[in-house]
Formats: sequence, structure tokens, C-alpha cells
Amino acid sequence: MLGPFTVDTIFPGFPAVQREFTVDAVATQQIVSVYLFTFAVMSLLHGPLSDALGRRPVIVGGLAMFTVTSVLCALAPSMTWLLVGRALQGVFAGGGMIVGRTVVRDVFSGHPAQRAMSQMSMIFGVAPALAPIVGGWLLGWSSWRSIFWFLAIFAVVVLAAVMFLLPETHPPTRRTPLSTRALVSAVIDSSKDPSVRRLLLVSSFNFAALFTYISAAPAFIVDHLHLGPGDFGWLFVPVVTMMIVGSWLTGRLAGRISGPRFLTLGFGVAVLGGVVQLALDVVGLRTLPWVLVGPVTTGLGIALVFPIVTLVLLEVRPRHRGTLSSMQSFSNTMLNAIVAGALVPLVSASLAGLTGAAVTFSIAGWLVWARHHRMAHPDVSAPPDPESYEPTDRM
Repeated sequence: MLGPFTVDTIFPGFPAVQREFTVDAVATQQIVSVYLFTFAVMSLLHGPLSDALGRRPVIVGGLAMFTVTSVLCALAPSMTWLLVGRALQGVFAGGGMIVGRTVVRDVFSGHPAQRAMSQMSMIFGVAPALAPIVGGWLLGWSSWRSIFWFLAIFAVVVLAAVMFLLPETHPPTRRTPLSTRALVSAVIDSSKDPSVRRLLLVSSFNFAALFTYISAAPAFIVDHLHLGPGDFGWLFVPVVTMMIVGSWLTGRLAGRISGPRFLTLGFGVAVLGGVVQLALDVVGLRTLPWVLVGPVTTGLGIALVFPIVTLVLLEVRPRHRGTLSSMQSFSNTMLNAIVAGALVPLVSASLAGLTGAAVTFSIAGWLVWARHHRMAHPDVSAPPDPESYEPTDRM
């Protein structure tokens, strides 16, 4: 939950930051994009380091340094220093989230892995709903700086839990060599695999559809719905509720419905909901609850897709699961940084623009998934389960 909290908790504080540092909305949006950029770049190292050193050292070190950088943000004397602090937060925030997915696959396989990954997605999904609400409460009680003090305390609590409750799941006998050449080679070799590239695109397009709404939350809530900083729950609570429902269904129905069918269903729900949202906009229904159709169906769709595509990706190269998890995070976050810093400022002036961008991402993800499935299983008429994917595709 730490990653989504770091992105979303500050949203209600955007107007206060603008007033204190005398900056415009575009500059304030870089609070998100700068964090996402460094998060993406550094995420390429978290997984390979965990393959070489073990899972616990990477998580513990990342949490400790994240605490320090959160304090730096809380004490920032200018917009420049706030952006520096956010960039450093991004360097260390990804360890737990990236390595956590790898821990699941270290311990489980097959349908139990699908259920465990779905439970992780449910917990992950709670954060975007709680974060802006907590940010609004903190803003009502104190200044925007209290949001970063909260993140520092949150990181300390999680660090204590990891220290006492999380065992090492990657024994020394299974670790890769700790060398720059080995780490870089693992990333380069994986990036050459067409299966990896296609699945990274599927994962990135899938989450970018929802992140279009998430990163546009200040405009969505304040500009279009004319609500206040404490009202972000109107967007995030319904969306995340559906994400939790989707994750629960993915885990509950593991073994009954094949993983690839979950992906098809998820993308279909997201696209259909977006089309309905565009139709509602055409007829002039741009108020609550009608404006939530697109975000809610997108949330449900990505929850059905994410656990499955992650497990399929991690099975392509089992020896380098940490590396693949890092590459997934890098790909997702780089696209999200572009969405937050470049796309959203262009399309957030209208609800139709936001919905159109989200639907485009969902369609793109669906098309890439269909291509991957045809490439990986050209002679199979019925979609297999995720564990049936072999790490031998070299198309």
C-alpha cells in the first residue's frame, strides 16, 4: 500500500502547495510525475538486487530510506526541494511492492498463487481509496506537510512489521551473482524476449487506463464536480470497491475460470464501461453518479487482469522473477509518469477526454493480449490456465 499512498495522499494538498510556493497547476502535477519517473528507473534494480541478495534486505533498506526522504519532503523550504524529496522517495518506495509480488511466487504456484496474488491486489486496491481521504483529513487538521510526516510514520510501522513478521523466501542456493554485469545482463536478456515485451505492454496499458482517472483526480473532483479537498472519496471509494470485488472474484474463482478468460473479461468490462460513459457524456449526464461509470468499470477490469498477467509474466523466466517484477513495475510506472505529467494536463479539461484516453489504453492492452495469446498458443483453441504458459516463446 505504500506506493499508492505516496502518490495519492498528496492530491488534496495540491491547492495548498500552489499557494505556499506560488506555482501553477502544471508545476504541481510534477509532484506526481517526478516521483513516478524515479520510481520507474530505480524499480529496474529492486528485483535483480532481491534475486542476488534475498528479498528481506531490499525491502528493509528501501523502507528505511523512504522514511528519511519523507521527512525531507515534510521539511522542504521550496518547490525545488519538494520535487527533490519526491524524486528520492521514488528511488526507495518500490522495494516492498516489487519484491512483494516476487515473494508470493517464491511461496506459491498455480491456483494458490492466483489466490494469493488476488489477495495482494485487494490490499493494494484499498490504498487509492483511503489515501486521498486520509490526505483530506490531514489537510483539515494541519498543513500539507503533515501528509509527508504521515508517510514517514507509515513507513516506520511497515518496516517494523517486516522486521518481525516476514521471513526470507529466497534462499542463498537460488540467488544470482551479485555483480553489475549479472544484474544488467538479466534485464537485457529479459527485454529481448518477445513474450516479456508483450506482457509488459499488457500490464502497462491495463493500469494506465485507471491511472488516467487517478492522476486527474484533482481536476475530476474540484473542477468538474465542484467538490472540495475532503471529497475525493466520491471518486476513489467506488472505484476501489470494484477493484476489491474484482480481486476477490479472481481469487474465489481460481481453478473454475481460466486465467486468460479473466483477462478477456477484464478488458471487455473496462471497454464497455468506457463506451457507456462516453454515451452518457454525449447526452449531458456529467454529474454524480453518472460520471463514475467509466472509472468504476475500469477499476473492476484492471482487478480481473492484473493478478493473472503478473503470474503469466513471472513464469516466462522463473530464475529471474525479481527482474521480471522490476521490469513490470518500470514499464507500468514510466507510462503512468507520462500519463500524469503529459497526457492528463491535455485531456483533463473535459470528462469525455479523460474517458477517451482510458478506453484507448484498455483497447490497446486487450489487442496486445490477444496477439500474445495467439503467439504463445497458436494451435490451442481453448485458453489454458496461467501455469500452462511455457517460458520458451521466442517469436
